[in-house]
Amino acid sequence: MKRRPLLIGAGLAAAAVGAGLALRSGRALSPEAEKFWAAKFVHLDGSELPAAILRGKPLLLNFWASWCTPCVKELPDIERFAKETPAWQVLALALDSAENVQAFLTRLPLHLPLGLAGLTGFELARMLGNLQGGLPFSVAFDARGEVFWRKLGPTELPELRQIART
Repeated sequence: MKRRPLLIGAGLAAAAVGAGLALRSGRALSPEAEKFWAAKFVHLDGSELPAAILRGKPLLLNFWASWCTPCVKELPDIERFAKETPAWQVLALALDSAENVQAFLTRLPLHLPLGLAGLTGFELARMLGNLQGGLPFSVAFDARGEVFWRKLGPTELPELRQIART
C-alpha cells in the first residue's frame, strides 16, 4: 500500500517529462511544409506516390522537366548525391508528362526516385518558395519535415554535399 502513492507519483512525473519533451520537439511545421507532406504524386508506372512516405529523413526535392536544359544538366549530380548520401532521400519531381519523361529516360537513364507532378507541380514549387516559377528548383527538408534550403537554378554536387553536412 505504501508503494502505490510512490508509483503513481513516479508515473505522473515520467508522463510530465514525456509530455514536455513531446511539446518541445513537436513544433508545428510551416504551412508550406504541411501542404507538401499532404501532397500526392504519381510514379512513372501510374501508382500513387504520397509525399508522406518520405518523411522522417532529410529530403532533397528537385523540380525538373525533360525540356529544361539546366535541369537535364544537373540530374546526374542529383543522382550521384542520392547514391553517395544514404542518410538522405531524394525525389526528382517532373513537371512534365509521363510520355515525355519515359522518352527522356531512354536517352539519359536515371535510377533515382522519380515522380510526376504535372502542371500542378508549378503551384507546389511556387508555394515552396519558387516565386518566379522557373526550373530547375530544389528544396531541402530536414528530418522533421521543415524546409531549410531552397534554390532556383541548377545545383552541383559539391553544393549538395555541403547541404547534407548542415
